[in-house]
Amino acid sequence: MSTPDQGRSRAAVIGDGIEWTARWSIRWVCIALGALLVGIVISWTWTIILPVALALIITTVLAPIAQALERWLRFPPAAAAGGALIGSMGVVAFVIYLLAPSIGGQTEKIVNDTMGGLARLQEWVQESDVISKPQLDAALQGIQDRLKESSGDIANGVLVGVGAVTSAVITLVVTLILTFLFLKDGRRFIPWVRDLAGDRVGGHLAEVLSRSWATLGGFIRTQALVSFIDAVFIGIGLVLVGVPLAIPLAVLTFFGGFVPIVGAFVVGAIAVLVALVSVGWNGALIVLAIIVAVQQLEGNVLSPWLQSKSMNLHAGVVLLSVALGSTLFGIIGAFLAVPTVAVAAVVLRYLNEQAALAEGTPHPIQRVMVQTEEGRPLEIDDDDDDDEDEERGPDPVTVDGADASTGESNQA
Repeated sequence: MSTPDQGRSRAAVIGDGIEWTARWSIRWVCIALGALLVGIVISWTWTIILPVALALIITTVLAPIAQALERWLRFPPAAAAGGALIGSMGVVAFVIYLLAPSIGGQTEKIVNDTMGGLARLQEWVQESDVISKPQLDAALQGIQDRLKESSGDIANGVLVGVGAVTSAVITLVVTLILTFLFLKDGRRFIPWVRDLAGDRVGGHLAEVLSRSWATLGGFIRTQALVSFIDAVFIGIGLVLVGVPLAIPLAVLTFFGGFVPIVGAFVVGAIAVLVALVSVGWNGALIVLAIIVAVQQLEGNVLSPWLQSKSMNLHAGVVLLSVALGSTLFGIIGAFLAVPTVAVAAVVLRYLNEQAALAEGTPHPIQRVMVQTEEGRPLEIDDDDDDDEDEERGPDPVTVDGADASTGESNQA
């Protein structure tokens, strides 16, 4: 029995391959152009997107507190939102108040230790054969000349810095206002989107938004817990070694933990450098060993244990996302990169589920999670009623009589 392609010329087979390649190449070019257009729009509207993104992240942390105030103390939504926001701001202000004396009292000492360490480093370089004294003097003179030539740029940079501070203050104020509004009225957003999009599309949007919100909140809270544990262990190690500014370095470790891989590396390097210039090489090596041990504990025990599989991202994906975010938007981009990729992963998983349901092959998706009207998760087993599904065809929205379009979350 002959195959369908038997007797076709070689030119026809090659032509079909070229046609297929050209067709898919055009599609990928269109996708790339669309991504580029989205990036341009984001860059144009960054002043709006940034406070919204920061407010959403803060809201994921404060939403349980506001809900507890409503549920247990019978606060109205506005009072619960204001109480959670003002209370958190008070806690942050209290922490800064406790850290200020420590920073102010040890800054002079660490500066003196740094200058002494630099002097010892210069003496070591001059005594060794690595760099000769004329070469070192030439390098220092070149740095001084460069600073003199750049004096005008430095003065302009001061003015730019003043503008950046003003912009940061405005962003902070807008973020706090948006956080209050999200805490107060955010629960209405998903039902509004579902009704606006209609029954067919609205159910999918409501489900994706509910999962994204749960993933974002769980990621931020888990990352905060992991960063806190890292800061406690590293802070104890710095205190035992006798490193100055141990408490501020521990706080810096906490905030650096929100930028996975890169944040830990940068903060660890700072701690080792401080130990080097303050307590010597032995102390610096001990601090390095402590940081490596804590990071291994975090990467191999804490993160896999505390984070569910739905929020796990491969280390390569995390590293590339942080690198791309920092390149495009600086430090704030590195901070927002991992939450953004985590939400994108949720969307891709949901699309994978819908594609599997549409083609009638639920593997590897065994169960689909939808939200009931009360906001409770409902497990739908894809193995049930297979014969009925074959007769009526796959319906990604309606499963076993439960309409996912009624999905609603009590979260913001």
